[in-house]
Amino acid sequence: MRRAAFAVFALLTAVAPAAAAGESSPAAGQRAIATFAAGCYWCVESDFDKVKGVLDTTSGFMGGAKKNPTYEEVSTGTTGHTEVVRVTYDPSVVSYQKLLDYYWLNVDPLDGGGQFCDRGSQYRPAIFVYDDDQRKLAEASKVALEKSGRFDKPFVVTIDAASDFTPAHDQDFYKTNAIRYKFYRVGCGRDARLRQVWGAAAQH
Repeated sequence: MRRAAFAVFALLTAVAPAAAAGESSPAAGQRAIATFAAGCYWCVESDFDKVKGVLDTTSGFMGGAKKNPTYEEVSTGTTGHTEVVRVTYDPSVVSYQKLLDYYWLNVDPLDGGGQFCDRGSQYRPAIFVYDDDQRKLAEASKVALEKSGRFDKPFVVTIDAASDFTPAHDQDFYKTNAIRYKFYRVGCGRDARLRQVWGAAAQH
């Protein structure tokens, strides 16, 4: 599955549709939202905070029926919720397509039973979309990668409609508990697996 980094980025970039004639660029200072699930939200939050144009990241839960679930409830894997990160970004600086490109390189798209050392449906990989445009871009990027011939297994990342979002209690954990976070990330094997899946294109 290893390939040169430029090959992966070229494939991801090719997914983005050309702008329609006369289409204007987003005005500076606008805000938009994207929500991604890729295992432990501590790590996803840390990853997306590095992206230029991302204004804020908020970790939390989405996808279940219960209103305002607690971390302990979600951790049982019985509520239907998924650990997610809600990304607020400036579309004049970074497009939704670019966020998708970054997401794919920070998730194991072949593991639907969790991510890395974290197991259970609450850690499943998913893209939660807010409108038809986001859904079309997300589906196109997934199909392109599935058909690229890079992988010998199907992608298990789901593309779901965004629903109620419940913020988690431990925001910015990778900053407030930096040492514990670093030990966790290494011990969980996240970056090692990402390099195995994406080769030199992996973000870490």
